Amino acid sequence: MATRDISTVTVLGAGSMGHGIAEVSAIAGYEVRLRDIEQEMVDNGYEQITWSVEKLAEKGYLGDQTPEDILERIEPLVDIESAVAGSDLVIEAVPERMDIKRDVYEQIDELAPSEAIFASNTSSLSISELAAHTNRPEQVCGLHFFNPPVRMELVEVISGDKTAPDVLDVATEFVETIDKTPIRVSKDSPGFVVNRILVPLINEATWLVSDGVADIQSVDASAKFDIGLPMGCFELADQIGVDVILDVVDHLHDVLGEAYEPGPRLVEQVDSGEFGKKTGSGFYEYEADGVTIPPDAGSQEAENRLVAVMANEAAKLIANDVSTVETIDKAVTLGGGFPKGPAMLADEYKVKELIETLEEAHEESGHPRYEVSQQLREIVSSGGFYGDSDRLDLLEIDYPAEHVGRITIDRPTQLNTLNLAVLDQLDRAIDTVFEGDENVRVLLLTGRGDRAFSAGAEVHSVVGDESPVESIEVSRKGQQVFEKLETTSVPVVAAINGFCLGGGMELSMAADVRIASEKARFGLPEHTLGLLPGWGGTQRLQWLIGESRAKEIIFTAEQFDAETMREYGFVVEVVEDDTVDKRALELATLLTARAPVAQQLTKEAMRAGRHDSTTGFDMEAHAFGHLIGTDDVNEGIAAFSNDKDPEFKGE
Repeated sequence: MATRDISTVTVLGAGSMGHGIAEVSAIAGYEVRLRDIEQEMVDNGYEQITWSVEKLAEKGYLGDQTPEDILERIEPLVDIESAVAGSDLVIEAVPERMDIKRDVYEQIDELAPSEAIFASNTSSLSISELAAHTNRPEQVCGLHFFNPPVRMELVEVISGDKTAPDVLDVATEFVETIDKTPIRVSKDSPGFVVNRILVPLINEATWLVSDGVADIQSVDASAKFDIGLPMGCFELADQIGVDVILDVVDHLHDVLGEAYEPGPRLVEQVDSGEFGKKTGSGFYEYEADGVTIPPDAGSQEAENRLVAVMANEAAKLIANDVSTVETIDKAVTLGGGFPKGPAMLADEYKVKELIETLEEAHEESGHPRYEVSQQLREIVSSGGFYGDSDRLDLLEIDYPAEHVGRITIDRPTQLNTLNLAVLDQLDRAIDTVFEGDENVRVLLLTGRGDRAFSAGAEVHSVVGDESPVESIEVSRKGQQVFEKLETTSVPVVAAINGFCLGGGMELSMAADVRIASEKARFGLPEHTLGLLPGWGGTQRLQWLIGESRAKEIIFTAEQFDAETMREYGFVVEVVEDDTVDKRALELATLLTARAPVAQQLTKEAMRAGRHDSTTGFDMEAHAFGHLIGTDDVNEGIAAFSNDKDPEFKGE
């Protein structure tokens, strides 16, 4: 069965996950049947979809589709036989209990077409065990969506012991057609990838409190402000549901052993009946001020142990052939919203030192959760998870057309924000893109996804606790990298879709030409933070649009739409949202047909004349003289005389 043969998708369970999966499937054009055991449950799920698609339409996210178009593709049902009859793909999203799921699989196996694929949305239960309750185990896999499915990009595609490779291929392609990012989980292991990192992390946080290492706010400050995670561990547990966390920890404990024993503080919280945000209180109170985490309350010991536990879990996943280091990091950044995956974090903290942290904690507590995995010891002997310090994992380099190189900031879940690691990689990428193809004549620069070119710098990681002297070096680092981009010998075209703010806007200033989507938003918000643009923005912006307009943008710290920035002269063209990459590539391709040496000398002359027109005129004259007699000029004149297109060689 090929993906094109999937036309009807059945979703069993109309709760928050089920109706979200049904919604994204219908938006992608599939005929969807949404089923639950009671009419009220189905109706509630359908109402949630109605509300959601209307909101998406208001924000312009549905393109040419209307909410009515999407809702017409969704059929709410209670009768399970009608729900699965003729279905190509059945996605099960019923409560996370093996007994309930087992009954569902036994029932649908009798009713669904023999060629239908079954996929479970389970977050941790065994796909192989679920498949064993059918007569088609080779057609059963996992499709673990993240909450809410409409917003979260990641879907884990999990293989059971008997899942056929072509079924995994079809499932993966299906995920791509609904505009999600599939991550293949090669082996059926409890927690799969993301929850195998997140849940032990949260469990460790509760153990730290139970053992008196730190209190709740200190642990969360360490996670959120020192490590840089999007939420504190207890804050995240409250968001997910403390009872849900304990269910997963219990499952890990049952299957994997004592290293996954639930922390006493976690058990106490569930016993209290206060499960987090959904009940109004959990580790934090939500009826009053909600979550307040002091940024400076972190504990070094808590910070080290949290990172060490994540590193140990990542190493176990690699050792058991569940996933690769790159896939683990990608999954956790997409599914958990982490700015960096656990392996990359471990390399930054030094794996050797994390092993020492685990050994000291094990000696102190005697608990098996601190036992260092053999894989982690082997990783430290290899120089870390990645080993090669020259990797480019925050960026992507490709060559979308002849003579065109492209650098894409690849951090969509973080809105392609910039930190020192991104700057380091961009510095190397500017060289690497030409090493990969020495004939590159135009460089394209963009950000992954349609939400942001780059929403700016990661404030906490870039500003942090640096001294004034260290902060000067941070500023100079950005200035140096952007200067390198600006002074490349070839034209640089920036394709801007979504947010282009702060350091991201400063990056775009280093391009020669900027093309923006209609929804692009520009701004320099530094004055709202007590800062100023420190990566060249105070200088380049006034060179590009004049001092008065530059001051308006910097002083107001407001966001400006794409059309306004075109009128200001910052953007050369505004195009429809879904055409910005295409149009930027068209322009880049056009520029590759122009004389490369002349382009390089033009950039140098214009740059020289920014502050001193006499110097600029002098360089222009020398450049003009230099070009006379070059092969490119001879080719250009001959082509003009013969009324044909020139073929410049850059000589």
